[in-house]
Amino acid sequence: MKEVLIDYFKLEAKETSLKRELLAGATTFITMVYIIFVNPSMMAEAGMDYGASFVGTCLAAAFACFAMGIFANWPVGLAPGMGLNAFFTYTVVGEMGYSWQIALTAVFIAGVIFLLISVTPLRRWILESIPLSLRISMGAGVGLFIGFIGLKSSGIIISNPVNYLSLGDLTKPEPYLGIFGFLIITILSIRKIPGSIILGILAITLISILTNRVEFSGFVSVPPSIAPILFELDFHGAFNVGIVSVVLTFLFVNLFDTAGTLLAVATTANLVDERGKIENLDRALKADSTSSIVGTFVGCAPVTSYVESSAGVSAGGRTGLTAVFVGMFFCLAIFVSPLAGIVPPYATAGALIYVAMIMLSGLEKLDWSDQSELIPALITVLMIPLSFSIADGIALGFMSYVVIKVCTGQRKQVTNAAWFVACLFALRFVFI
Repeated sequence: MKEVLIDYFKLEAKETSLKRELLAGATTFITMVYIIFVNPSMMAEAGMDYGASFVGTCLAAAFACFAMGIFANWPVGLAPGMGLNAFFTYTVVGEMGYSWQIALTAVFIAGVIFLLISVTPLRRWILESIPLSLRISMGAGVGLFIGFIGLKSSGIIISNPVNYLSLGDLTKPEPYLGIFGFLIITILSIRKIPGSIILGILAITLISILTNRVEFSGFVSVPPSIAPILFELDFHGAFNVGIVSVVLTFLFVNLFDTAGTLLAVATTANLVDERGKIENLDRALKADSTSSIVGTFVGCAPVTSYVESSAGVSAGGRTGLTAVFVGMFFCLAIFVSPLAGIVPPYATAGALIYVAMIMLSGLEKLDWSDQSELIPALITVLMIPLSFSIADGIALGFMSYVVIKVCTGQRKQVTNAAWFVACLFALRFVFI
């Protein structure tokens, strides 16, 4: 069995091992396990059964991870997307008044369109024609984004009604535990200790248990029934003009959120060759888009690739076996939800902040002497975290790139794909 896994996932060619892939899978899972609690809570606000949604979230994530790992051989974890689930609940159901069944059908339709784009050369053409400067900036911007999530989840940075953001309450232990976790991971990584990221997460979790900051409620629980949300799509109610904008929003956001995440992870995992071609990109895109469709059957908003996968890649994950292990952990989480819930947000914050620092290193590859390339790239880097949206940050970067190039007499440097994507983004901002 071991030899089969080594051959299928090409572990030796990728200079990795079963142990390292398992460790990377555990790291990625721990950094994204919060979704199995956050997503059901949001779906419950839309009227869905919490217990059924918990199981559905785990199943959708597991299927998506298996598809990505086995079919594409990419070390990327997938689950229902944060942001998209908020749009699902608070906008489509809450503000627009659609039922959650109709909202799920809109996700399904967007997923089908997503898949059709993925099986044609169109999506690969779009992604591979992205200018190098913007591709670099996407990785760095995604890094800042997940770093900001880590700072926020640990309480190091908090919202402020006067100036939007401020330093957190340093009289509380959570920010210090988040910082301590970051320092543990950084020091262990510099000293080249294997598994530094997961060791840092586990160390902070253990401290939290010993100081009674997390409540231990057992190891195993019986999974709730998924029947209340299984295959509950409403195609009849979805056939109206108003749902078109909902479908397009799900499509656009999922398309470019996924693009940014996959390009960032591909660069970090050395999946890009010397000619800039990305290994198995077509398969990764198909796995991602198919997972969004399957996710609707178990009551989930669009399933997408997670930026937290970079934590597993930084821990040594290089093949799809990392994703397979993540999927296995999601399957186990169905039965051990109390144990999975022990890891507090500030315990994973240090890992996210550390990975953010590593991903920023790609900025050294920018041409700092050419402002027509540099400024759109920096706009992308800054606006992804400031807008709290990978898709919006990329949109602003693309549009500024085209405008600056055209207005400085460098129109020929703008590829057809860059024109196409910039126009799509402009239409999205105007009409959606």
